Amino acid sequence: MAMDVVDYEIKGSEMQFVEVELDPGEAAIGEAGSMMFLDAGIDMDTVFGDGSQQTGGLFGKLLGAGKRLITGESLFTTIFTNQSSGKKRVGFAAPYPGKILPIDLKQLGGTLLCQKDAFLCAARGVSLGIAFQKRLGAGFFGGEGFVLQKLDGDGLAFIHAGGTVVRRELQPGQTVLIDTGCLVAMTPDVDFDIQYVGKIKTALFGGEGLFLAKVTGPGQVWLQSLPFSRLASRIFAAAPQTGGGHREESSLLGGLGAGGLLGSVLGGDDE
Repeated sequence: MAMDVVDYEIKGSEMQFVEVELDPGEAAIGEAGSMMFLDAGIDMDTVFGDGSQQTGGLFGKLLGAGKRLITGESLFTTIFTNQSSGKKRVGFAAPYPGKILPIDLKQLGGTLLCQKDAFLCAARGVSLGIAFQKRLGAGFFGGEGFVLQKLDGDGLAFIHAGGTVVRRELQPGQTVLIDTGCLVAMTPDVDFDIQYVGKIKTALFGGEGLFLAKVTGPGQVWLQSLPFSRLASRIFAAAPQTGGGHREESSLLGGLGAGGLLGSVLGGDDE
């Protein structure tokens, strides 16, 4: 099946989105919930799985190269098809601050492995699957579980990474140790394993976790400076841990408001 060659434009800086231009008959697939806007004339259908579980019709034609998800847990994806006679655009937004990376799978040999939440959208012909970790240590202690998301095809795919993104080209035998959450994607020829930090004091008080991702070339890896798990943990740590009217606020208005001093006086807490 022929791959769709779509035009695109990535807009924004911290909170980016990508506009994909579809010619008549062209289609794109997107992670469910990632769509920002679409022009009238684009047909939208959400499918259970990656589309390959459909035995015929439009879904089978769009994603005929897809493989069944071997974990048994299907992903929801949405198919956007230009049913009009002119060019139309559909936009996909990043879920949190970071960068959207256009990846030409053909230049990478047809396959990219990425974290399960990294995929944003892709041109028709890119199939979504699941790749098991090759080693038990990586599966048990990698922080992301046994599986990675596997993108197959010769088309254009877009993945999202948090913060600043850097691509590293690893030479044969070259090894880099990475925080498990900071590893966004890698080519399948990269050897991936998990390594213990080695020192009890560092493991307990270093704040970097017990294990690091060990990647060895040859191949390419993409790193992100702000994993969503790190962002979420910082937000949770900064959020008030108690509710109700007795929560302390840092602002003057908060201290005098209904939840502060004024609320305490009116509530009878001055007794």
